[in-house]
Formats: sequence, structure tokens, C-alpha cells
Amino acid sequence: MPSAAAPLSVAEAVDSIYRAESRRVLATLIRQLGDFDVAEEALHEAFVAAVEQWPRDGVPENPRAWLVTTGRFKAIDRLRRRSKHEVALEDEHAEAIADPAAGVDDAEGVEDDRLRLIFTCCHPALAPEAQVALTLREVCGLTTEEIARAHLAPAPTVAQRIVRAKAKIRDARIPYEVPGRGELGARLESVLRVIYLVFNEGYLASSGDALTRHDLSGEAIRLGKLLVELLPEPEAVGLLALMLLHDARRASRTTPQGELVPLEDQDRSSWNRAQIADAARLVEASLASGRFGPYAIQAAIAAVHAEAPDAASTDWAQIAGLYGVLLELSPSPVVELNQAVAIAMRDGPEAGIARIDAILERGELADYHLAHAARADLCRRLGRSEEARASYRKALALTGQGPERRFLEKRLAES
Repeated sequence: MPSAAAPLSVAEAVDSIYRAESRRVLATLIRQLGDFDVAEEALHEAFVAAVEQWPRDGVPENPRAWLVTTGRFKAIDRLRRRSKHEVALEDEHAEAIADPAAGVDDAEGVEDDRLRLIFTCCHPALAPEAQVALTLREVCGLTTEEIARAHLAPAPTVAQRIVRAKAKIRDARIPYEVPGRGELGARLESVLRVIYLVFNEGYLASSGDALTRHDLSGEAIRLGKLLVELLPEPEAVGLLALMLLHDARRASRTTPQGELVPLEDQDRSSWNRAQIADAARLVEASLASGRFGPYAIQAAIAAVHAEAPDAASTDWAQIAGLYGVLLELSPSPVVELNQAVAIAMRDGPEAGIARIDAILERGELADYHLAHAARADLCRRLGRSEEARASYRKALALTGQGPERRFLEKRLAES
């Protein structure tokens, strides 16, 4: 008979609670204290107090409530001491942190705080790169160094983005709230865009020697699940489905040596079928709502790819049609390019080349390496080797992604 697991030590319990609850505690402290930096310091002080007091007094029945209350009162004490020596607190700020009711911990309020934090970090008044950095730091709990490493940026640069974003929130008095129904659509779009930017940087790194950064795409999926849990809007559901579908074939996208494997050559037996099934249900739910948007349509396209037993069985007619719907919802030359590739797979390479050439002749996507790579591939399929090589060279000149460069160089050598 197996022995029961040994109980956690207090130190292990504190560590476990930090990993599970610190972002929830921080979200509530930001609401109560009205300042990101003050709340972060209060969070740190609360956990220091836990390390000192819990071995003596025991782990409280509701650790989250204890941490919120402790952090809040330590912040109040510190701000009162500071106000005596530096500058008086603004009346409304002082009243907010001194309100005894503010320390009450209720599950619904805490979840609302987490949603408020996401919307605040993704506020459209902040620069896009600041939205991403602040979300990863405050909502996901990544360190500045981890964010910098993920984006191949210097840590001081990322730190400055976060500092400026917090200052903008404070100085512009950006409200710490979930927007009302009237402005929810526009504001939710900003949140979803940030989450998808984080996912894409992890799923297909924009530069460097690694094609993917699994930790970053994993954080985006965790954010997507949290958002759907807190605010199950159809487009949030659609985005989560899209990320899950892409992530389900992560293991097959590269060789053990890190080289890129195109979709048609991937080992579909390695795809996560359970995750694909879960995502397909989310796609159906989002489309059935009648209020779907671009993410849900992209997820539907990914689902058609994922559910095909092999590349030859892919329903390209359905994919081309879905791209037509996507073009109506969100017109862009990139979507037009993707539809051109689907049409080429349905009607033949010449049909696709004609559409890609039309896009390039308009001056759009001239600096987009995937447009030239797609044209090169279609020319290669037609045996137009000289044109294929010219397009491969253009694509190579426009990408700094290591595995993509090596893949294009191999195709160029084979043309």
C-alpha cells in the first residue's frame, strides 16, 4: 500500500501559494492601493510577513485574504510614514486605502480584479510593446529578464517600457476597471490582440535561432483560458481555440535539430488530438453564437487543417471560402495572400500566382518574406525554376529567422 504524501513544509506552502495566488493578490492590491508600484511592494512585504509569521502561527485558513489584508495595511503604514516626511496623500487616495471594507476578500471581487488588471495592462492609450511587456509582467508574473529574453530585447529597455506604462496609467488616471458594455467590443479587441501577439512571438519567433519559444506561447494560452473563464465572449473563445489548434501541432513543426517542417510534411500522428477536439468544440460554440469575429474564423480554418487525416485530404475549397469570410470581416493583404495560397491548392498554382502578383503589383507585401516564399513555392510546383529562385532570394533577404532562412536556402538549392 503506497504511503501518503508527506505534508508540505511551511516554506513549501508559501512557495506554492505564491505561484498559485500572487497574481490574484496583486490584482486586488492594485485596486485597493491605486498604484502598481505600491501594490507590488505591498505584495512583497506580505509574503515576507508570511515567511516570518506562518511558521509560528500556522498557515491561515484563507491565505489569499490574509496576504491581501497584510499587504494593504503594510502599504497604508508605509504611505502614512512617507506622507509625514515627503508629501501629503491626495484625499481620494487616502480615503480609498483607509476604507476598512476594502480589505474584504470575496471570490467574485478577486476574479473581477484579475479582469480589471488585464484590461488596464492592455489599455489602448499604452504603446503596443508596452501593453505586451506590462501584461507579461503584471498578469503573468514573468520577470523583466524573462520578458527581455523572450523578445530578444535588452532588459533595461523592457524595464523602461514597463516603468513608462505604469507612469502613463497613473498620470493619465486610466481607470482600473472592466469597460462597460458600450465600449467592451473595442477594448476587448485590444486585449485579444495583445494575447495573440504574445502567442505569435512564442509560436513563430520573429528572429533568432529558435523557431518557437514554448514558454511564451504557453503564457498566452494561459491568459486566453483566464480571459474565457472570466469573460466568455465569442471572440475570446475563438482566440483560445485558434491558439490551442496551432499549439496542438507544435511538436511536429520542427525536426529534433530545430529545422522547420512545412505543414504538408508534418507527422500528424504527433498532433495532440485531444487538444484539437477541445478546440473544435470551442470553434463551434463561438460560431454558433452568431457574434463571432476574425479570430473565430481563423480558428475554423485551423480546425479544417487539423481535422484532415493527411495533407492530401485537406478541404481547400472550405478553407478558401473561410478566407473569403475573413476578408469581409478583416480586410488585409496578408489574409488575401493566404486565400491566394488556398485557391492555388484548390484550382492549381497558376491561379494562386496570379493573385499573389496582383497583391505585389499594388505595392503591398513587397517587404513581407512569406509573400515571396509562397510565390516561389508555386513557381517551383510549375517547374518555373528561374522565377522560383528569384522569389526565394527575395524571401531570404527579408527574414532574419534562422530556421526559416535555412529552409528557404534548401529550397533555393533544390530549384
